[in-house]
Amino acid sequence: KSVKIHKLQKEKVEFERYTTTAQVTRENEKAEEIQMLKQQIAGLQEEFRRNESHWQAAHGKLRNQIDTLTKQNLELQDELRVSEHQRLEAKGQSGATKNTLQRAESLKSTTREHREKMSSSTLHRKSVMPTGRKTPLEGRVTPFELQKVIKQMLIDGRKIITFRNGTKKEISADTRTTVVMFFNGDIKKIMPDQRVIYYYADAQTAHTTYPSGLEVLRFPNNQIEKHYPDGTKEIVFPDQTVKRFSESGLEETVFPDGTVVKVEKNGDKMVLFSNGQKEIHTAQFKRREYPDGTIKTVYSSGQQETKYSSGRVRIKDEEGNIILDKK
Repeated sequence: KSVKIHKLQKEKVEFERYTTTAQVTRENEKAEEIQMLKQQIAGLQEEFRRNESHWQAAHGKLRNQIDTLTKQNLELQDELRVSEHQRLEAKGQSGATKNTLQRAESLKSTTREHREKMSSSTLHRKSVMPTGRKTPLEGRVTPFELQKVIKQMLIDGRKIITFRNGTKKEISADTRTTVVMFFNGDIKKIMPDQRVIYYYADAQTAHTTYPSGLEVLRFPNNQIEKHYPDGTKEIVFPDQTVKRFSESGLEETVFPDGTVVKVEKNGDKMVLFSNGQKEIHTAQFKRREYPDGTIKTVYSSGQQETKYSSGRVRIKDEEGNIILDKK
């Protein structure tokens, strides 16, 4: 009987030991899962902040472009009104000049003898206008004066053209470099290598277009955007985070710490951490792979699966209960 009691006590001790070990293991696993979820939340929050910064910058850029285009539209309307005024005035002057010439020609023969008989003093008195008065053509603004286009040729061979609205165009002596300084502060440069650099004064943004089709935008906050001819887009944020968008729909983000996030067009995401870990997110599951070969998978149903490098496999149901522990 004592042997039987001793056996029962031994089994009880072993059961308690197993229960304690299982409880500690479960708590460790929960702690690991909580830590993993915290890292995921932190990563998503950081990504959201970066996206928000990009959206704000893009919104500001578009707003500045709208303001610039509105100003240019108003200037063009003014130019159109001036041009129409010039055309009408030039047409009127042409008709008036023609009629004047005809009348002068008809009177020329009848007045020649009379003018010759007039004394020089009389001629002088009638030909001179009173002091302070202007002749009919004096003070009239011609179409060319309305345009106010001033051309200058400098000693070094540069040519400077100044337009009515204050815009200036400077052409180098070899004609390979052109700089246009617009009335609103914008500057456009055409370089010898065919690069076109446009600086938006209001937005403090430089837009460079290369002969290859590459376009580079530099914003005042040191953010850089690159638009490639194949449709690829790259954004370098001030903290040196780099985000790329390919024509196929792939979105790749490289963070300063070396973490890489890739998002496919269908929404699948892969996260490569700098410590060697890797996460894969799909509609069916979320999986994390560790450098030692351990793989943890959480399925959309809530079921969890852990495969250890030793070959051990453990599966839990959606409530966290172990349903398989194969060593």
